[in-house]
Amino acid sequence: MHAKNMIKSRKAISPILATLLLIVIAVAAIVVTYAWIMTYMSSAGHQAGVMLTKDAVSWPNSNSIKLYIRNTGTSDAIISAVYVGTSATNLAKADVTPANAPVNADGGVAEITIEYTWQNDTRYYFRVVPNAGAPLEFSEKSP
Repeated sequence: MHAKNMIKSRKAISPILATLLLIVIAVAAIVVTYAWIMTYMSSAGHQAGVMLTKDAVSWPNSNSIKLYIRNTGTSDAIISAVYVGTSATNLAKADVTPANAPVNADGGVAEITIEYTWQNDTRYYFRVVPNAGAPLEFSEKSP
């Protein structure tokens, strides 16, 4: 058989088969994308179990600061560490009372006293770290 006859004898893929192949590829891409998005959303949902917000900050005396931290999430948490400083990038771990303060889900509030000598009319930065979930970062100006 000559080369010309071999080329002429080959048949192209039929339009119906080509359409079915494209549909299969599209469905496979949709299934893979759906599985990836569902995995991402379920992991993001677990992280949202603890959601801390700042209720208030009080300055009872020059050696302490009181934080009122609310948990609006769906999981209980324990405040494992609190950091404070005069710059958002230079925070130091603070001594707190009570240590490992619990804060209940669905609106529970923890009252945390920080032993820290502060100055009047100064902005202080705080990072409240729970045992699970994202830390709460905020700043507050002293009176």
